[in-house]
Amino acid sequence: MNQPMNQNLQPKIKLNNGHLIPQLGLGVWKASLAETQQMVKEAIMNDYVLIDTAKQYGNEAAVGQGIQDGFKATGRKRDSIFLTTKIFNGDQGDYDKLRQAVNEQLKKLQTNYVDLLLLHWPVNDKYNESWRALEDIYKDGQAKAIGVCNFNVERMTDLLDHAKIKPAINQIEFNPLIHQPKIVKFCRENDIQLEAWSPLGNGRLLSNDVIKQIADEHQKSPAQVILRWEIQQGFIVLTKTTHPQRMKENAEIFDFTLSPDEMKQIDKLDQEKHSIWYDKFKWSGNPDGVDDYIGKPGAF
Repeated sequence: MNQPMNQNLQPKIKLNNGHLIPQLGLGVWKASLAETQQMVKEAIMNDYVLIDTAKQYGNEAAVGQGIQDGFKATGRKRDSIFLTTKIFNGDQGDYDKLRQAVNEQLKKLQTNYVDLLLLHWPVNDKYNESWRALEDIYKDGQAKAIGVCNFNVERMTDLLDHAKIKPAINQIEFNPLIHQPKIVKFCRENDIQLEAWSPLGNGRLLSNDVIKQIADEHQKSPAQVILRWEIQQGFIVLTKTTHPQRMKENAEIFDFTLSPDEMKQIDKLDQEKHSIWYDKFKWSGNPDGVDDYIGKPGAF
C-alpha cells in the first residue's frame, strides 16, 4: 500500500551530472545485521529515500533485504530511493578486482545499480586507478553518479588532474566541531557537492550549552538544531539511528530556520579535530588489523 510522501523529506540537491540526491538520509555505520535490516525498513516507511552503506560496514546484504522489506511495506519501487555504497580500501588499485567487487556488492544489495558509488578513502598510489574503474562503472550504468570520501585538497587536486569525469560528491566528516574549511571551499569552487558523515559529532554536542539554548528558543532538540545548521550550509546530511521516533525527529528540520547570529554561535564551536580513529587510516588504506573488520557489521 502506498503511503503519502512526507513533504519534510522532499528537498533535493542537483549533482554536477544532473542527478538529484535527497538532502537528508540514513547511514548504517556501526549497525548490526538485524539492526540494519530493521532500520532500513523503518527508514523507508518514514519516507527516508537516501540510504548510505559501504562494503567496509559489513552489512550491505542487510541493507538490501531491508530495502526489499521497505518496498513490501510501502509499495515503493527501486527508482523511488537513492542508494549509496562505497569501495573498500582493499579492493582499490586493481581495475578488474574492483569491478568484480562492485558486482558482488550489487548482488548483496539486491539491485543492478546504485545511485552513488564512492571511493571510501584516498588510498595512496591507488585512488587514480580506482577512479578509472569507477568512471567505467558509471558509463556502464552500474552507478548513476560517482564520488569520493575523505579527500583533502591535495588528493582532490591530483584526482582532478587525472580524471575524465569529475566526482559528484566528497563525503567528509563535518559537524560543529570540525568544519574542514579548505576542502569545503575547494569542492564548492569546483562544483563538487559536500556530504556530511558524523553530523552530530558522535553525540558529543548534544549537551553543549550553546546548542541547547538555541534548541530551547526554537522548541527543537539539540540534534535538530545541529542538523539544521548543516542543512542551511547546503550539505547533504547522513543521520544514523535505530529508533523510529528519532528518525522522525531528525527529519523535522525543515520547518524552522536558524538566524545568522545563531549560525555564527555554532560556527564558533569549531575545534578542527577528527574522530578519534580517523588518523589510523591516514592515506595508506589498510592500517594494521583493518582487514579484520570486513564482514563484521558495526565496523567503521
